[in-house]
Amino acid sequence: MLTINLSRVSGEYGFEASDEYGHTVRMDSSPESGGQNFGVRPMQMLLMGLGGCSAIDVIAILKKQRQDLVDYKMVITGEREAGKEPSLWQEIGLEFHLYGEVDEDKAKKAVELSLNKYCSVAATLYKANADIKWKVIIHPAQ
Repeated sequence: MLTINLSRVSGEYGFEASDEYGHTVRMDSSPESGGQNFGVRPMQMLLMGLGGCSAIDVIAILKKQRQDLVDYKMVITGEREAGKEPSLWQEIGLEFHLYGEVDEDKAKKAVELSLNKYCSVAATLYKANADIKWKVIIHPAQ
């Protein structure tokens, strides 16, 4: 069983969470709701987790396909439900920026496999009825 330890360390809502390996992240609420910008909002962290989860999958799949991926970046956008508590992620957009000599069809297949089969964060968000849209942008080596 995985254990996460969370402690309040700054103001009312500034927290640090750490895992069993000593990795630490900071979280806070927005200044409008009493936070101090000490760290990432927990819901933003969920989108970061989606990006990281999918990135690991996509890179691993492209590596197995012997694609010459020299760099990788993502842009992640999200829109939450308005006027609801809790306010879940309703629409999420993912831009996969792949740098190098990468076949576009293989890249798209890697993203599909990640989001629809391997990425547990994506599966969690799908179960919460999030609409995840994505696109792949290839930046050829120069």
